[in-house]
Amino acid sequence: GAIRKAILALKYKYATDIVKLLNGYMVEELKSQEIDRLLPFTSCLLPIPLHWYRQNFRGFNQSEEIGKAVVKEMGWKFEPDLLIRKKLTPSQTELKAKARVENIQGVFAINSGYSSTHLFNYSFIILFDDVWTTGSTLKEACKVLKRAGVEKVWGLTIAR
Repeated sequence: GAIRKAILALKYKYATDIVKLLNGYMVEELKSQEIDRLLPFTSCLLPIPLHWYRQNFRGFNQSEEIGKAVVKEMGWKFEPDLLIRKKLTPSQTELKAKARVENIQGVFAINSGYSSTHLFNYSFIILFDDVWTTGSTLKEACKVLKRAGVEKVWGLTIAR
């Protein structure tokens, strides 16, 4: 519905004013679900990164922009550069489920600028993406974090 249209406008029509609306929606929903009571104080929101080429072309990462606003309201830490997308892949948008899984395999890595001990500053990491379709993007990013030693990872999206 309206949320889907807002996300598409943000991503493909560069309607960045929509970030405020989506942020309001996200924070209202998170607070109504009392998510802050479930998460420890040392929680960190980590937006799913875009490949540097795609981010330069678009001019922003929609998950990062919305995430910045959400963390201010929720009191979480924010680490937009901890995870990197090391490989440019075709957009997941037009792919079927099996192709999505294959397309996203091995594309994420921990940024070499962060030490492994940095990950342990957080008792909880919340991976944030705009849309959950098959979950392959969040699952692949979660694998990288788990291999690096992160114990608790949740996925959070605006829409499904």
